[in-house]
Amino acid sequence: MRLSFIQNHPLYVSSYERLQELEKNRSFCRHQINHYLDVARIAYILNLEGQLGISRELIYAAALLHDIGKSRQYEAQIPHELASETIAAQILSDMPPEISFSQNEQGQILTAIRGHRRLREAAEPLELLLYKSDKLSRACFACPAKAECNWSLDKKNMKIGL
Repeated sequence: MRLSFIQNHPLYVSSYERLQELEKNRSFCRHQINHYLDVARIAYILNLEGQLGISRELIYAAALLHDIGKSRQYEAQIPHELASETIAAQILSDMPPEISFSQNEQGQILTAIRGHRRLREAAEPLELLLYKSDKLSRACFACPAKAECNWSLDKKNMKIGL
């Protein structure tokens, strides 16, 4: 129910549609729903393997929202982790009380979104999961556009990891 609310929220829909329009000619690392779901699935696997006890809904909510502000980075040069955090905060605050995340859970989601690009020394568990999963979700080693990519080699996911 919570994930459907996020997915169907007008701000999510408009932000996602705008991002798809801006990236329609991009040959690599598009920010589509398959990326969001790959991040969520990888994070959930790491959560289970590490016995972290983070709820699946919390992980999926953070993953669905972590790049939703990317269009604002393209259009207004706002770092997308900050734009995504702002959009996510609005969507989470609009949830009806009967399905809303607690204030603590909302804080975890927003911290994870804000921290998914640069690993902080004292990263929270969900933040660390989102950071790792975002990087692991990209198959840079098999990308046909890897020569055009401006990511440094140390950022690229160049192997299948277990």
